[in-house]
Amino acid sequence: MQQILAVMYREYLIRRTSPLWLFFDVAVPLLYLLMFGVALDKALGFGLQLGEGSVGYNRFFLAGVLSMTCFGSAINQSYGFFVDRDNGILYEFLTYPMTRGQFLLGKILFQCVMSIVQGILTLLLAQYVLEIDVQWELFFFILIGVVIGTSGWFFFLAILAFRIRRNDTFNTAINVAYFVLIFLSTTFYPIDQAPDWLKISSYLNPLTWHTDVLRYLTVGVGSLELVVLQSLGFSIFLLISFWFAVRALQRWV
Repeated sequence: MQQILAVMYREYLIRRTSPLWLFFDVAVPLLYLLMFGVALDKALGFGLQLGEGSVGYNRFFLAGVLSMTCFGSAINQSYGFFVDRDNGILYEFLTYPMTRGQFLLGKILFQCVMSIVQGILTLLLAQYVLEIDVQWELFFFILIGVVIGTSGWFFFLAILAFRIRRNDTFNTAINVAYFVLIFLSTTFYPIDQAPDWLKISSYLNPLTWHTDVLRYLTVGVGSLELVVLQSLGFSIFLLISFWFAVRALQRWV
């Protein structure tokens, strides 16, 4: 545990010396919700048709903001491997008496703390500024969903970071992945009326699983049976990604 705390403390020192980075870590989800949510909520008027009823776009988009924030946090943290490698700190760090798994857990646990802060601020903004009725009785489970989402995407992107040697190639890969995964998911829109190929792609997308779970927990939209299956699927995705990330790091250095 001491090794994991040491990695977390190093991440804290990095953030403390980079206040602008810290500001964007906290502020970006709020900007997402205000810029996209408010504009589209006004444009759609009566909201989105889901089943036999409708839901306001702000309410629908809240879970999308949380899931995008988790993905973005994972991108920032995984890119740090390239920074550490270029200045030689990564190789020195891996000579310390710790396992590769402890190193990865230390990095992601700090980022999960940041994601929790982001999530709380986003929920407060949604409730008290945009007047979205958040299910506060499920607050603890929402935070667990944020932590699991950030962790799953971090380990997945860490695999790419360890297998791709060039910074520009990595940036291209994650930007393409981010664009494809978001627009082939339920982040911005429901897929009830979408073509069959889009429905299939979306239901196979872990970002859809994560978003749907958060949407059910935050505002109660969705099916409990489907959300349980999606929660199980994303948990398996997290564990597999962690295992491959550890293996990739062992082979990288």
